[in-house]
Amino acid sequence: MRKRVQYGADAKGRAVNEYTSRRRMLQRTAVGFGSLALHGLLSRDGQARGPLAARSSLVPARAKRIIFLLMSGGPSQVDTFDRKPLLDRDHGKPLPFAKPRVQFNATKNLLRSPWRFRQHGESGLWVSELFPRLATRVDDLCMVHSCYGTNPAHGGAMMKLHTGTDRFIRPSIGSWLSYGLGTENENLPAFVTICPTLAFGGVNNWSSSFLPAVHNGTAIGDASVPSARARVKYIKNSRWSLATQRLQLERLKRLNEAYLDRTGSEAALEARINSFELAFRMQSSIPEIEDLSGETAATMKLYGMDNKVTENFGRMCLMARRFAEEGVRFIQVTHNDDKVQWDQHANLKRDHEKNAREVDLPIAGLLTDLKQRGMLEDTLIWWGSEFGRTPTAETGDGRDHNPEGFTMWLAGGGVKGGFRYGETDDYGYYAAVDKVHIHDFHATLLHALGLDHEQLTYRHAGRDFRLTDVEGNVVHDVFA
Repeated sequence: MRKRVQYGADAKGRAVNEYTSRRRMLQRTAVGFGSLALHGLLSRDGQARGPLAARSSLVPARAKRIIFLLMSGGPSQVDTFDRKPLLDRDHGKPLPFAKPRVQFNATKNLLRSPWRFRQHGESGLWVSELFPRLATRVDDLCMVHSCYGTNPAHGGAMMKLHTGTDRFIRPSIGSWLSYGLGTENENLPAFVTICPTLAFGGVNNWSSSFLPAVHNGTAIGDASVPSARARVKYIKNSRWSLATQRLQLERLKRLNEAYLDRTGSEAALEARINSFELAFRMQSSIPEIEDLSGETAATMKLYGMDNKVTENFGRMCLMARRFAEEGVRFIQVTHNDDKVQWDQHANLKRDHEKNAREVDLPIAGLLTDLKQRGMLEDTLIWWGSEFGRTPTAETGDGRDHNPEGFTMWLAGGGVKGGFRYGETDDYGYYAAVDKVHIHDFHATLLHALGLDHEQLTYRHAGRDFRLTDVEGNVVHDVFA
């Protein structure tokens, strides 16, 4: 096993990650065996140790965890949260300015939204009639209308959204949070993803890449499996008892540690040892979280579990709350039924309505439940996708991909409720006022959890890497 001997900032303010083997640590200190005994006692309090140990943030934290509600495929900002009156007025006319030089597909003239917008709550934020339940929680939402990216293709844009790059395989934001803050529960990973899509980058979107393997996202099912049947693969061992598995693991660990002491090469093997240990402990904790039998009928109804349309996504949102309660740092919930995503190049009205019906009530239920439990204060909810859609028509009432300007929203975790930040142009094509690049959004998310995106680095292949590469600015105005 490894013991972290330093974590945080060095004299130059850089995040550091240095490990040494337990045996070498004991050899170097006169009080080593006393420390080992203390570690044994402390490990019984449920707090994680080693590379997943919970760590203090470098700057004041507003939130302890993130729940990311991913609407895979790209919802249309001008049909959901970004009202554009001129789009109604000029329906059918050409866009009065140039379209992007690089587009995914060719589009035609302006296309008005088929849904009406209304103002809601004390804040008066505009929400389309696609989201009647979510509209009742609008005073908790912080809408960022000026997001933009660089890639008009699903794969590249999804990778950018998760890892900060569309060109290389890099660690996911969940892995960075795991590396930076650890987990608050030794029996659970710091990063789980519920029913993720296997398309558009697939496992690379929840990969730890060059970070230690213990920071990899743990998948609960995938988008092709109903959430009622979503499970961590191989979580149960029908052949060997827990006692037998524990004995096997201890013997394997001794062999691996003996090898480490002979070779001095630690990183990959020690990461594997830690992943084995975590996998063993997860056998008892994960099934308990997946078992919803202890939830009240009122709670199940709040998430839409009594309705066939909302039941699937509602279960995922309820599981996200249960993982959050147990100390998981980053929980991703993906809406993607593996057939009809939010990718409406045609049939926008039919399919956006289908998608919205499936997620509207569960998301409102999640916000309500977290607030009632006092968890919304330190849980940051992030709703978004890889890009938005064009205000111009593609096929029929469809819209094309649009990374030039789109909306994501936040709730809880210290952000301003009932607040809107940034603007797109008059038709909703380009981010125009207070633009927020994906790097800026990532920097802001890390800041909410007390991490400085410029200091959270990891040395790999001869250079220091970070989620935001060499860019990114925290959007301080979204915080209360």
